Amino acid sequence: MKKLSINFKSLKKVNRLGVPGVIAAVVLIFFLFIVVIYNTGVGLANEGIQEPSFNGVDISLAPAGVITDAEQMAADVVGTGAADYQKIVDELVGSYLLAKDSDIVIFFNSGGMGWNYVYQTPGWESIINGMIEELNDMGYRPLFLNYSRTNRDFWSNIKEVIEAATRYTQKVIAMEKHVEFLNDHVPGLQLLIAGESTGSVITEEAMKYFRDHANVYSIQTGCPFWYKTTDQPRTLRITNNGYGIDAFSYGNLPAMVWCTAKGWFGLESAEENAGNVLKSFRAPGHDYTWEYDAIKGVITGFFAENFPRKN
Repeated sequence: MKKLSINFKSLKKVNRLGVPGVIAAVVLIFFLFIVVIYNTGVGLANEGIQEPSFNGVDISLAPAGVITDAEQMAADVVGTGAADYQKIVDELVGSYLLAKDSDIVIFFNSGGMGWNYVYQTPGWESIINGMIEELNDMGYRPLFLNYSRTNRDFWSNIKEVIEAATRYTQKVIAMEKHVEFLNDHVPGLQLLIAGESTGSVITEEAMKYFRDHANVYSIQTGCPFWYKTTDQPRTLRITNNGYGIDAFSYGNLPAMVWCTAKGWFGLESAEENAGNVLKSFRAPGHDYTWEYDAIKGVITGFFAENFPRKN
């Protein structure tokens, strides 16, 4: 049995660093590790359309050119050897098969960490249902696609935080590819990218890419205060629910802290119309629903302005 030997010289070198030096070294190592994680595919495993599900879709129903382009686009996003390669191909072709019989496709980006289904966002579930009903009434055939950008694991959460802070420089590419694919293969299709809260950031970034595409539109609610928006065509930004301005959008941190504290003790007032921010915090005015006349009014007005009635 080999004897355990300790290199005391190395220990002395570490000791000479002192506590501040050791802490700095640990922080540096962790930072480098995060950089490595950020530049890999970690955290993108659940990125794509999560509703409806395209598992088992028969891609042979699509034209050969559509399938070829889907395979090339999936390769551009994750590479042909990636585990999610076929998943993305199925999503692209499956969404095409539905979109070819539609007039308008609505892509929804949830808030929070970006993994919620729309039914887990009650206010926006009512907005989506209201939008679909309104578009049907106008003679359109809308298709709803729930876009997910994050998986429910630790490193996916880390990557989401970094992406949100850097304006989704990586994740927005996959979002754009999904929209672009339908735009390229379904003539005359209108595309509406919707986002709520933190999900509006990736929506804003995608609209920069589609700035010159007259058939791509955007509707957003409660954009975070740290994201500086720029003038965008065909974009509806909502930061007031008709009862008050959104504290999260305007960066009213004292109001958010006070509202959150009151919520802990059951003292929150209904008049504040507060909404959740990352589930743990509350923000006055950060509540959006089709039931609010102001929300319904601005969205139906946006539709009337951009989508001519067909009936």
